[in-house]
Amino acid sequence: MRYIEDNLENKTILITGGAGFIGSNLAFYFQNSHPKAHVIVLDSFRSGETLSNGNLKSFGHFKNLIGFRGEIISGNINDKDLLLNLEINYKFDYIFHEAAISDTTAQEQDLMIKTNVNAYKDLLNLAVAHGANMIYASSAATYGNAESPQKVGREAPNNVYGFSKLSMDNLSREYMKECDISIVGLRYFNVYGPREYFKNSTASMVLQFGHQLLAGKNPRLFADSDKILRDFIYIEDIVQANIKAMKPKQSGIYNVGTGKARSFQDIVDTLQKELGTTYECEYMPNPFVGSYQFHTEADITTSTEVLGYKPAYELEDGIKAYVSEIKRIYEEEVK
Repeated sequence: MRYIEDNLENKTILITGGAGFIGSNLAFYFQNSHPKAHVIVLDSFRSGETLSNGNLKSFGHFKNLIGFRGEIISGNINDKDLLLNLEINYKFDYIFHEAAISDTTAQEQDLMIKTNVNAYKDLLNLAVAHGANMIYASSAATYGNAESPQKVGREAPNNVYGFSKLSMDNLSREYMKECDISIVGLRYFNVYGPREYFKNSTASMVLQFGHQLLAGKNPRLFADSDKILRDFIYIEDIVQANIKAMKPKQSGIYNVGTGKARSFQDIVDTLQKELGTTYECEYMPNPFVGSYQFHTEADITTSTEVLGYKPAYELEDGIKAYVSEIKRIYEEEVK
């Protein structure tokens, strides 16, 4: 599906974090829907480097880009020589900035700010130098435990990741005052869908529950999971929002969710229906009471008005579209 009428012929598009979950989906969107565009993927790709919590520093994986025919650059956005090379040797029309330390449990505040905030400023300067419109990944983590529905302007981050994303938004607003380019920040809520498997333990519970069921295991949920609600959004709607943000009515920060909160119990029940399983759920005490978001729901009013964004996938629709890929990944990567 094409979300804009332009064919983007001879337009050059940079996607940072392009070997990751959302970045790779954007890369294939352009390849399939706008084949005359020149798409460049930048990603640090994964190595053995880990954070103090044991999780990988980079989740980028070559398998997310199998079949991609555009240009691929291996590099880190913290590398100023790399960014200078991009400024001198390319001319970008659009920059989709998805690269980040995205692990919400990471404790390295210095690395989080350096990567998510300082490098973003360098990329903003690159966008200004090229006259390129900037579309970047913000996050619902900026809201912390703010009351639902979450609205832009009511932020209360409770981890350094959320703080870093809010800092990106604040920086963006300063650039919006002074620059002619369009700058759009998209606050993603709980995203799930194809190409998320290589996020490892940070992949969505849709995928994790799906693999538990395929392994013949009883799904394990926190107690009262029918009362723990999230705004779960399918990857196709994330792509839609990004593409529509290329030419917004105005720069700004916008929520990208469905506008409907659903429970973890809903996920398991829908997966069981689609997979044809009837395993009994096991419930365990929630050790995160007091530090856990129990309700997220995006207010998408301005996203619809300014971007023309309208979510196309209810939770049941997204899981139904995703289930064949959940099965494939299980057969090829998990078993």
